[in-house]
Amino acid sequence: MTALAVVVVRDGRLPIGAPEVVAEAGGRVLVVGDGAEAALYALPGVTHGRWATTRSGFRPAALAAALVDVVADDILVLLPASPDGRDLAPRLAAATGRPLVARALTVKVDDRQGVRVQVARIDDRVLIPVEVRGPAIVTLAVGGRRAPHGDGADASPGAVRELLALHVDDDTHDDPELVELLEPDLHTMDLADATRVVAGGAGLVAGLDDRRATGAFTLLEAVAAAVGGSAGATRVATDAGWTGYERQIGTTGVTVDPDLYIALGVSGAVQHTGGLGSPRHVVSVNTDPSCPMTAMADLGLVTDAGALLAELARQLGVGDGTGADAGVDRG
Repeated sequence: MTALAVVVVRDGRLPIGAPEVVAEAGGRVLVVGDGAEAALYALPGVTHGRWATTRSGFRPAALAAALVDVVADDILVLLPASPDGRDLAPRLAAATGRPLVARALTVKVDDRQGVRVQVARIDDRVLIPVEVRGPAIVTLAVGGRRAPHGDGADASPGAVRELLALHVDDDTHDDPELVELLEPDLHTMDLADATRVVAGGAGLVAGLDDRRATGAFTLLEAVAAAVGGSAGATRVATDAGWTGYERQIGTTGVTVDPDLYIALGVSGAVQHTGGLGSPRHVVSVNTDPSCPMTAMADLGLVTDAGALLAELARQLGVGDGTGADAGVDRG
């Protein structure tokens, strides 16, 4: 064997970056967790998939111990750099005695049965090559490569899916006791982990002064949270101080790979779209019907983005209910 993707699921929900690790592993994947079988059948690009259903609750130490023999013949074991992937990967590396390479952008097995990786460091401004002489555990940064989307119907002809008998020791004392699982705060969560992103660009606040523009981006965060998403922005918006730099999407910002990306007043410059990964669905709202973002969108709405944001706020009951506090109520 050469490469194997390991994907941890909760309640059958695939984590961000799951299609990417499957693509990078050549279609070989092991899905483990609560609802693993359904999640495996929802994964695109699978050529050979196995699943192992575990009881509710993520126990990374016990799971790592159970996976030692399962991954023994694979030179490269890939996990998405999702929260659970980042938790399991170092434990699996320790259990198997393999080195761990975190947040890789590209990875491949070389002719000498080693692993060659490229990682980005210093806020993704420096690309560093890493060579491992032998088997390795690697986590993949979200959005680093294009991957198929859709459901399991996209699996290769003749794809194999089978049950794996995996014994996870429920009595291990190496895992912390789970007291409570808190859902992320959509207003502040890491953009890279968001499945829905609502982003604003300069077109969202065209003609507004800085105070009103800042208010518009504050309202954007509330609207994004109301639809189960997180707010993003272009570099123009963050450089102007209308929102924080942690909200910036692009080659010099955060890389995202959501199921749904809604762009409000975003023209679609290369610097920005370079950080989009492979969104499953893209909606563009812009007054320019020929802008790059509208051209790449599944749905393009040719209208004023600020007025649409204000109407969304009214319909969702966020802000003051009128959008006037954000300075975007343009009638």
